[in-house]
Amino acid sequence: MPATSLAEWLRSVSDDELAALLTARRDLATPPPADSTVLATRAGSAGSVARALEDFDTFTLAVLDALLLADADTEVVSREIITRLLGADPGPALDRLRERVVAWGTDDAIRVVPAARDVVGPFPAGLGASVPELADADLDSIGSDEHAVLAALAAGPPVGRTRDAGRDVPLDEAATPIQRLLARGLLLRRDDSTVELPREIGIALRGGRSCSPGALAEPELPVNPHSQATVDETAAGEALEFLRLTESLLGQWSAQPPPVLKSGGLGVRELRKLARELEVDDARATLLAELVTGAGLVADSQTTTPEWVPTTLTDSWLASPPAQRWLTLAQAWLDLPRLPGLAGQRDAKDKPLVPLTDELRRPGAPAARRRALEALAGLAPGAGVKGAEDLVTVLAWRAPRRGGRLRDETVRWTLAEAAALGVTALGAVTTATRALLAGDRAATLTAMTDAMPEPIDHVLVQADLTVVAPGPLEPELAGQIKTVADVESSGHATVYRVTETSVRRALDAGRTADELHELFRTRSATPVPQSLSYLIDDVARRHGRLRGGVAGSFLRCDDEVLLAEVLGNPVAADCELRRIAPTVLISPLPLAEVLDVLRTAGFAPAAEGPDGRVLDLRPAGRRIPPRTGGNRRPPPAPTAGPDQIAAVITRLRSGDSVATRRKGTEVRLPGGGGGSDTAATLALLARASREQREVWIGFVDSHGTASQRILTPARVGGGILLSTDDESYPLHRITSAALVED
Repeated sequence: MPATSLAEWLRSVSDDELAALLTARRDLATPPPADSTVLATRAGSAGSVARALEDFDTFTLAVLDALLLADADTEVVSREIITRLLGADPGPALDRLRERVVAWGTDDAIRVVPAARDVVGPFPAGLGASVPELADADLDSIGSDEHAVLAALAAGPPVGRTRDAGRDVPLDEAATPIQRLLARGLLLRRDDSTVELPREIGIALRGGRSCSPGALAEPELPVNPHSQATVDETAAGEALEFLRLTESLLGQWSAQPPPVLKSGGLGVRELRKLARELEVDDARATLLAELVTGAGLVADSQTTTPEWVPTTLTDSWLASPPAQRWLTLAQAWLDLPRLPGLAGQRDAKDKPLVPLTDELRRPGAPAARRRALEALAGLAPGAGVKGAEDLVTVLAWRAPRRGGRLRDETVRWTLAEAAALGVTALGAVTTATRALLAGDRAATLTAMTDAMPEPIDHVLVQADLTVVAPGPLEPELAGQIKTVADVESSGHATVYRVTETSVRRALDAGRTADELHELFRTRSATPVPQSLSYLIDDVARRHGRLRGGVAGSFLRCDDEVLLAEVLGNPVAADCELRRIAPTVLISPLPLAEVLDVLRTAGFAPAAEGPDGRVLDLRPAGRRIPPRTGGNRRPPPAPTAGPDQIAAVITRLRSGDSVATRRKGTEVRLPGGGGGSDTAATLALLARASREQREVWIGFVDSHGTASQRILTPARVGGGILLSTDDESYPLHRITSAALVED
């Protein structure tokens, strides 16, 4: 006998089917439902149904529309009716609806949860109200203008607003297509300004189907074949360029951190300055700023005048191999809960959205990126999509209800950002990206390392004082060249220029003239021009004649003998004192610390200010650091594993058993037991244990949640009831008990 309710249907399915349902619709398992009736109620709620529909493709939703057109939410419908409406076999789409319990029942008696109509809307499949007498309406006799109106409404939605619906006009007096269609009965008047296309007319204009032919099959995704090696090498080149731009950004922001806007984010002026200095467009500059922040390489300084400043992670990132640096950025991009592509658009107040603001935050962005990349990963190795719009169309067909208004734009942004980052190339995912999507970091690093060109150990010094790097340099050599030369142009080959300023920079960094001569002599594959040697020697000859240093405090005294006594005391070493003039000593330590040490040694120094007056350096009182609010991302919601799902199913089955089994005389324990009630309960449970009979109990767990169980007692004693399935129940938590009648 077929199930007459959803709860009854859920009781009849297997544990594996229940597990698949609870895994796919995770909201149904939290909190664990007490029985199938509770599960059915939860599965039929509008919010839960709406979430379930987000995973369905266009054809599955077309099958659901056909079920609603056949009123499957109020009466049983056969599969043949759905096949006739669709003009195709519902096949696996109907099974998916039943697996997610949006529909249920056998092929001869299919039902849909009533909330599905509220979620889908008043016009399933974009069709209007049914007028059965129009099923055989003659549409060949109407004019082309009338046919155009009907065709527009048949595409959906089936309602339209018009000034021609105000009154009934006989056919021979009708002057407009709308009036003629109303007179023929081919349109329905809803009010003085609204008309509706009857369902039967819409189906006839769609070729006898409730849906358009495009809904029946997924659009084909045109691809261009490439070798996987070509894709990997092309992407590696883009990755190296992106790493170079990231290094340049970090260098610029280390020297001149941009300010944080009062409303948060990076100002338009600062963004354009960054784009100009990096020689990229605003979109690429935005992506770079968002990624270095998302990867933790840059953060808000949170000072009185906050700035975007590189963090301590920057140094370790710069010292890492290129593949590791790329992986850090690629992983940050994949997990970034923001949409950089929104930058530059206008908000509701017509103000431009700027990078690094909360307005760009979209928690669903990581899932949308993975969805686009996984679609590419599902193609043959090396196969790349011909255009972004083709992928947009396919993904829209696969999940038309997911992503909201930014669904298509997010796909376009994802493809553009992935290509810039070297995650994709030529429209195809790389070997490293496939490993990244699978969560295999070791394989990702190996694949990207193999794809990147081998670093070279030499440069080409030209007579015009330019230095050409014909490829990526070894990290040590790259650092040395960047110290003594400035980047003039970049690409597959980087051109540096040596100038007086760049040589002075190298000398300031501690390099000597001999070391610079040795660098170019040993690392240049071409002869070192004499002009470069002259430049280095000339700058070195003038460098360092005037010197400066840093001191934390000073001591001065007109009595040179007293200063000599201080230098001869052990405290001089403790304070790192050094004489720079007959009457002046300096120390790198703070003044207050130096004075305390001198006073301990028996001296009586005093502190003075810039104007020579004595200062009081005693602390003004206890200080605490300012409190800052937490800005951490909330942890992801925990997902139920197989063990938790199995426990939920066990509870469901137990609850169903309780609801369907008859129980004998009940022993109730007010307040959880006590007195004669406890003795009666123990006697009943002991009897059930001896006779191995099932017993029904009311139970309150440690969280205060009441439930009912049916079990067979194995042992009763020590304040514990132990069942034959090794579950234990404290007696003080059992509120009532009764033998189960056969």
